[in-house]
Amino acid sequence: MGRINELRLIARVAQMYHVEGRRQAEIASALRMSQATVSRMLKRAEQEDIVRTTVIPPPGTFADLEAALRDRYGLTEAIVIDCSEDRDGAIMARIGEAAAHFLEVTLQPQEIIGVSSWSQTLLRMVDNIHPLKTAKAKYVVQILGGMGDASVQTHATELTARLAKLTGGEPRLLLVQGVTSSREAKLVMLADPVVRETLDLFGRLTLAIIGIGAVEPSELLARSGNGFSKQELAMLYDAGAVGEISFRFFDKDGRQVETPLNERVIGITLEELRKADRVMALAGGESKTAAIAGALRLGVIDVLVTDKFTAARLTA
Repeated sequence: MGRINELRLIARVAQMYHVEGRRQAEIASALRMSQATVSRMLKRAEQEDIVRTTVIPPPGTFADLEAALRDRYGLTEAIVIDCSEDRDGAIMARIGEAAAHFLEVTLQPQEIIGVSSWSQTLLRMVDNIHPLKTAKAKYVVQILGGMGDASVQTHATELTARLAKLTGGEPRLLLVQGVTSSREAKLVMLADPVVRETLDLFGRLTLAIIGIGAVEPSELLARSGNGFSKQELAMLYDAGAVGEISFRFFDKDGRQVETPLNERVIGITLEELRKADRVMALAGGESKTAAIAGALRLGVIDVLVTDKFTAARLTA
């Protein structure tokens, strides 16, 4: 009977603390015991399974889907957002909101942040970031060439410049084309010392924020002039490409697709991306599901922000 009596008293202490909301000092006074004894009994209450901690996910969150994504793809974190419809515009907006909040909470002092240039979803994230009260970032680095058609080029430079202002970092722009006309043209651009200074930061990124694209370019990317011809896209499809990160293409199994087109891209490589301390990917939508699955198998992404419809497809 000694153990039953001991457990009964432990349960009473747990009830006073967890149910009645009384402080440990009050319990100690009421039961004529030391506060240290009360503390030990509360720990025992957990060990004896008298007190169980239950996490109840709030409505509009998807803990099971997030856990399934983490387990299947080896992610550090997965954020699955609620969305009323499986439509690109609505999905991008909600992903942008969630990514902005996560960035504000997790940003560390003196971060060197790399950002994709031509991602509409990343632009939605920047739209939702609140200015940080104290400067945190050191640099915000454009990791894909941002020159292009004048009507849309502002998207690339604005994204980098605005994120730098909001996080207190110094913007490092990559004012060259993301896709050059030839390998020779690329070499000429790489000779520029200002361009080299930005490229040298690729190996020092503490955080990379990227979009994931399908082989077929988005409307923004197509309008920018940074893209490939139909014949070149056909070459990528024939090589098994399902998606791209900063114009580095990969197949459904997470293997990089090697074609001569790589020689014309000015931007971060997948090898450089792997060296970043953290890589956060923002992507969702039915048309990108295969690309996201392939990207997750590359083994470079730590955090994924996506929507509930895409998460369900990725874990089916």
